[in-house]
Amino acid sequence: MYSPLLFFIVFHCIFLACAYSGWSNLNIIPRKTIQYEDNHVITFKEKGVWNYSTMLIREDLGLLVLGAREAVYALDINNISIAKSKVLWKVTEEKQKECTSKGKHPDIDCRNYVRMLHQMNDGVMYACGTNAFSPTCDFITYGDGQLKLEGKQEDGRGKCPFDPFQRSSSIMVDQDLYSATSLNFLGSEPVILRTSSSTLRTVFKSSWLNEPNFVYMDMVPESEDSPEGDDDKVYMFFSENAVEYDFYNKLVVSRVARVCKGDMGGQRTLQRKWTSFLKARLDCSVPEPSLPYIIQDVFHVRHKKWRKSVFYAVFTSQASSTDRSSAVCAYTVTDISEVFSRGKFKTEVTVEMSDVKWVMYNGELPVPRPGACINNAARSSGIMRSLDLPDKTLQFIRDRPLMDDAVRPITGKPLLLKKGPLLTRLIVDQVTASDGQSYPVMFVGTENGYVQKAVNYDGEIHIIEEVKLFENAEPIDVLRLHQNRLYAGSASGVVQMPVSNCSRYSSCLDCVLARDPYCAWESPAQRCSRVATSPENAESNLIQSLKNGDATRCPTTAPVEPKIRTLILGNNIRLLCHPDSNLAQVNWNFAGKPLLYSNRKYTIYNDAILIYNASIADAGLYTCTSVEWAKGRDYIQTLAIYDLREQSAVVVTDKMITTLGILPESNTPSSDLHKPEDPSLYLKNQSFESKWIVMQVTLAVLSVMMACLLIWNLYMGHISLFMCCGRQPLKSPRNVPEREYMHTENDAVDSKQQTVMLCLTTNSDLEAPSFHRNTTNGEMPTDVHIFKYITDESEI
Repeated sequence: MYSPLLFFIVFHCIFLACAYSGWSNLNIIPRKTIQYEDNHVITFKEKGVWNYSTMLIREDLGLLVLGAREAVYALDINNISIAKSKVLWKVTEEKQKECTSKGKHPDIDCRNYVRMLHQMNDGVMYACGTNAFSPTCDFITYGDGQLKLEGKQEDGRGKCPFDPFQRSSSIMVDQDLYSATSLNFLGSEPVILRTSSSTLRTVFKSSWLNEPNFVYMDMVPESEDSPEGDDDKVYMFFSENAVEYDFYNKLVVSRVARVCKGDMGGQRTLQRKWTSFLKARLDCSVPEPSLPYIIQDVFHVRHKKWRKSVFYAVFTSQASSTDRSSAVCAYTVTDISEVFSRGKFKTEVTVEMSDVKWVMYNGELPVPRPGACINNAARSSGIMRSLDLPDKTLQFIRDRPLMDDAVRPITGKPLLLKKGPLLTRLIVDQVTASDGQSYPVMFVGTENGYVQKAVNYDGEIHIIEEVKLFENAEPIDVLRLHQNRLYAGSASGVVQMPVSNCSRYSSCLDCVLARDPYCAWESPAQRCSRVATSPENAESNLIQSLKNGDATRCPTTAPVEPKIRTLILGNNIRLLCHPDSNLAQVNWNFAGKPLLYSNRKYTIYNDAILIYNASIADAGLYTCTSVEWAKGRDYIQTLAIYDLREQSAVVVTDKMITTLGILPESNTPSSDLHKPEDPSLYLKNQSFESKWIVMQVTLAVLSVMMACLLIWNLYMGHISLFMCCGRQPLKSPRNVPEREYMHTENDAVDSKQQTVMLCLTTNSDLEAPSFHRNTTNGEMPTDVHIFKYITDESEI
């Protein structure tokens, strides 16, 4: 008879644990936030030019070649603010009129957006632009400090998108261009194309590509050290409408596909089509139930041994705008290759009035295996190239290019998972720390113009810092990494920044708790510096603790000297205190006693305290300390001490007020002085308290439900009061003698109302006094009739 209550209690505990775990995983706060005014980055932009979304690093020329709207720039790779050359690439009036006549905007759509830049073997660059919805490609050279457009225009259909805002991807492999985009004006013919002496493309079937959104493409040299004599492969990442799920609405899923570099198409079946095209679902599962997350960007971390290469990918939720979250998952080339080479296929079956469903194929596979590259086993059978493949193998892959198995991430779950502004682009840098280990540091661009630097330490997500790169909140469209420099492009400009600025860490405690693989504290020099990769770098001279965040080796800092400030009666006084970390809790003490946030005399911000209407009682010593928690330890640091002293002078000049740190009364309404300068700062300062609000509300609601369930069980007799509090069982109105239960009908109604009130006000601080003794006469309220049967044991 106790099973309903026990089940509810167990469910209650599990729900709270899961909710807190999900909350802590998603609401990750960057340790430092660098605003636009303090980012110290190098910027390039030109008036009237927009959409800096294509980059090509020419290390041999010392250039960052930048493609924008109707312009290509050659920037100094060490200082992008220096533009060495520029070439314009505008559309003709005829093309613009033609584009406008098709219903496109003349100043937005009907321009030439440079969407592709690739280097060829002879140093010439191959560029493609949208050209007013008429894609065109040309060659660009750089010589004598000048960029030059060769004027050898080629048709760009299938290489470059028609729509300037449609995603596409491409790569140049041995002078062959692999591209993924659309073949027509409407964007209804998606294609993965190889432009070479033997041009190949995908088949126009929904089972091959179903309204895809292409994201990334790269080559993996799988022929190296391959005992099977395998071929190199080109991998493509994209999202598309799933054909294998039966829903009323379209369900978008993420995919990874591959083709063989040596593919030449089929002899009769799949002529000039890929014979090695296979695709599989890319899984990046999050803890809470949700629709599949959609891939947005990919970065390939290459390794000398290709089997250890890793693809990092950014995913975003496809739920409503009120539940915006992003994730980063990582996949090894080996795991992806395993799904394609040994996994099961999906196949179409017709059921119930010609409805088509996709199920796992359990029949016998043709030989050679469909979708496989030409290897030693195929060559031993006389099949030397894809043109020699039998029709049975080609027909199978034509109808069944989809794998049944999904590719799982390395860790089985995301490396990074967070709510807030969506992540857009990502790059990863392998950093060797002072302990000799290599750590992958993720630089992730956001939709509001920030770059976040994050590391996953054995499953623990740590966001080292976030830097605002652009003045306006605009998405980061492209990220590139070269020799410890990060290049970011958006609609309005390009930014260059170092991967780490160790000088931002002002103390040993700040440096170590940052847990930045690039930085360590140098004890002799008393500064936070870049970790050298040379062997002579002695680890004993460096203090760095990445996984544990252990700053106990840091030397004791000198005591903070008090700053004397003058108190003027009636004024509002502000005392500054800047914490080193967003994760630190700021505490203020006055005369050795803590100041509470609820005190109406003060307003405590993230970086200051405001004292209203100062009086003589406010004079004294104010101490600001920060407490930062790291891996089970609290690190307390004194940030500032103020000695507030009374001044008898009544007239104080504005200059003196500014010097003393006192808010001026002139030109500032008194009401304005009592308003927070930035409410967001106050909320941010309350992070350690406000983060429990959700949990407290949930606990309160569930506790009320438990209380109601308990009272219902008492009322129904499922459990007795004796079992709960050690008294005799409570007699219900059902078994009380008539002489003991002589309430009127109105009393019965009141009793029910009291019972309902008891359920509704459980765990309420406001209503709780009504269930204690009367404060006026020390007696119980007479209208709560049910208490008679609890306290009056003589009648029982």
